[in-house]
Amino acid sequence: MSRKRRAILAVAILCCTCVSSGAEAAQLGQSPWVDQTNSKVRLVSGTLSEDGKPALYAGVQLRMDPGWKTYWRNPGDSGVPPSFDWSRSKNLKHAEVLYPIPHRFADANGTAIGYDDEVVFPVRITPKEADRPVQLSLTLDYGLCKELCIPNSVELNAKLPANLGKGDAALIRQAKARIPQPAGDEALPRIDTITAKLDGPTPRLEFEAVFPDDATNTDLFVTSAEILVPVPKAVGLLKDGKQRFAVTLASPDEAAAVKGKPLTFTLVSDQGAHEMTKVVP
Repeated sequence: MSRKRRAILAVAILCCTCVSSGAEAAQLGQSPWVDQTNSKVRLVSGTLSEDGKPALYAGVQLRMDPGWKTYWRNPGDSGVPPSFDWSRSKNLKHAEVLYPIPHRFADANGTAIGYDDEVVFPVRITPKEADRPVQLSLTLDYGLCKELCIPNSVELNAKLPANLGKGDAALIRQAKARIPQPAGDEALPRIDTITAKLDGPTPRLEFEAVFPDDATNTDLFVTSAEILVPVPKAVGLLKDGKQRFAVTLASPDEAAAVKGKPLTFTLVSDQGAHEMTKVVP
């Protein structure tokens, strides 16, 4: 998808009429399923154990019809990332959306990054007052693509009591197991080096990635707070077993935007996924 088409889809999402779940009766800690075009979505919640302490989580569960896909936080060459707006919620201090491991889709518009079939986004919930209920009110905007792309916008509401209990903890725990783990500077996998070739009309970044020797189905995704980083291409296997990936930036302006700034790397293999941050030289 071209940048122009991506912009058109983003505007369409903003203009799309929301479907609210507020008129339907919801179970405690859940919203009802809301049918959208070629998909349906709901909120779930539950209490998980983290470091021996209870932790309150929600989950945004999205099911898609066969052949349709939605997008990761960096959508790749096509689509737009999902947008989560919690501003209408009550007694909510912070909602941290976690992104499960994505995969690549090749289509006529290039390479997209995202999900098909079903995805659950775990959301770490921090109440303002822990002994009071949290009223979650989410406006979710997301793109859905097959041969064409359709914008969806939906409002979801769920009440999380202070003593929620397990609720949908099993579903959220399963999704949380697919969240990339922190990667150490010396552990595997990791990004060893970034080579920045930022001068000239076609600026380029090269990354040397190291995976465990027995890892298969290796891949790399990159995100930046400054720009939408293109999908990395595997460009070679080095003698020491390192894999080289590269991206070509769209313009010198994008090169200037990332120079000296951190990039987040998601390293994926059959053994799971890890994330680390490294600064562009």
